[in-house]
Amino acid sequence: MEKGIARYLFELGQLKRVRRSGWWVAGVDQPESVAEHSFRTAAIAYVLAELEGANPEKAAAIALFHDTGETRVNDQHRVGKTYVDWSGAEEKVIEDQLQRLPAGLGDKIRALYSEGAAKNSPEARIAKDADRLECLIQAREYEDRGHHAAREWIENALASLETEAAKKIGAQCASADPVDWHLPD
Repeated sequence: MEKGIARYLFELGQLKRVRRSGWWVAGVDQPESVAEHSFRTAAIAYVLAELEGANPEKAAAIALFHDTGETRVNDQHRVGKTYVDWSGAEEKVIEDQLQRLPAGLGDKIRALYSEGAAKNSPEARIAKDADRLECLIQAREYEDRGHHAAREWIENALASLETEAAKKIGAQCASADPVDWHLPD
């Protein structure tokens, strides 16, 4: 049992090396990793759930595990998905990953992943909004560093946000200076 858990945890570490491939299309040479994206997505999900009156721990947990399948199939940009049918690939990875874990633990993570994929709860919809909002924030940071093509990501993310809290925060982040966070209000 412990060996399987250890292997799963080492595998999750792979996400620190998997780069978010869509940013290459925007001209970003060294985009953030999936792990970096997942961390901020989980934090955003927690905040959004609090603001929306949902369960913040559940929303954050859904967001935390939403891209774990990318340890084995990497981050596939939508351009690449036009040429290769990836449907079901991440789900198969999740199933293979969770086989290493004790049944009860695997069942809980599987349920979080499935709920997130189905978007059939407030927490799952919030986690998806957190994913989009994190992309918007990252795009704004890249845009500020001179990657002007990232504006398309900002606009697309803004248009896809569903919760009121995410829409309001997204509107602020779309034009905010990403490096003035340390200044007094």
